Amino acid sequence: MIKWGMIGCGDVTEVKSGPAFNKVTGSSLVAVMSRSPEKAADYAKRHRVPKWYSNAQELIDDPEVNAVYIATPPLSHESLTIAALKAGKSVYVEKPMSVSAEAGQRMLEAAVQSEGSLTVAHYRREQPIFKKIKSLIETKAIGEVKFVTLDYLQPALTAKELADPKIQWRVDPSIAGGGLFHDIAPHQLDLMIYFFGPVEKATGVSGNQDGLYEADDMVTGVLKFKNNVFFNGTWCFGMPEGQSLDRCVITGSKGSLSFAVFGQPQIELVVNGEKEVFGFEPLQHVQQPMIEATVRYFLKEGANPCKVEEGLEVMKIIEEFSS
Repeated sequence: MIKWGMIGCGDVTEVKSGPAFNKVTGSSLVAVMSRSPEKAADYAKRHRVPKWYSNAQELIDDPEVNAVYIATPPLSHESLTIAALKAGKSVYVEKPMSVSAEAGQRMLEAAVQSEGSLTVAHYRREQPIFKKIKSLIETKAIGEVKFVTLDYLQPALTAKELADPKIQWRVDPSIAGGGLFHDIAPHQLDLMIYFFGPVEKATGVSGNQDGLYEADDMVTGVLKFKNNVFFNGTWCFGMPEGQSLDRCVITGSKGSLSFAVFGQPQIELVVNGEKEVFGFEPLQHVQQPMIEATVRYFLKEGANPCKVEEGLEVMKIIEEFSS
């Protein structure tokens, strides 16, 4: 049985992840931690978690806890991951895995040296829609893949949004690593690695066009995968009000696949001018399939659903794009 201790009781844990730990076979959430004792106690009461802490090390040292879920802002991912691994606990760490590739490398080294296991929460890998896309690619439904275009465009944050503490930290490079791009792009870039494998070359440029916060709000990048697939991505967080786009198109020698990474779970397959649409039911807990795979891995009943090396490759790409 995997008995989880969860560090961080923020919004991501309320529905996306937290409840799933008690819904997965062989898994239970036995302790939670927040720096605010009131917040930790409230979360534990509402979600029927037996124990709560206001000190992370005390949770890590709890003998009943044998796996730790780290759901704090990225700045603390490195120190908490390494502390848990040194204690012999397995770790499931939120994305991005760290604030930098250098920090990610230290996490990798700690994982290699420890008895625990480390999985990065790039949870879209295990969702049915993206597993279906991977299957369509592998069965050559669109022939040989040539290139991928990805556009993620959002309106600029309003003054009200920028005053929200839940948003403020996401655009503070010292806490998040690099703003909204660092928050959003890890999911998209990891999917590309999941679909196409190792990257041969990455290059990109970024800048701050609107000056609303310290982090860059415009990023564009190009990848060449070792299998000769090309990728071109654009992220703009300064669009006019009401204008947004979340679209990825994979083009092959016979057709194309189109889908949104964060939007409606639907795939549009076009081959020889004929369109087929695959629809999927929204998941109640978006991380549950990934948690299921992670539990199997921690129980030594399956493979690691997202290796730390893959999480580190995402961090390296992010740095190439936003350098």
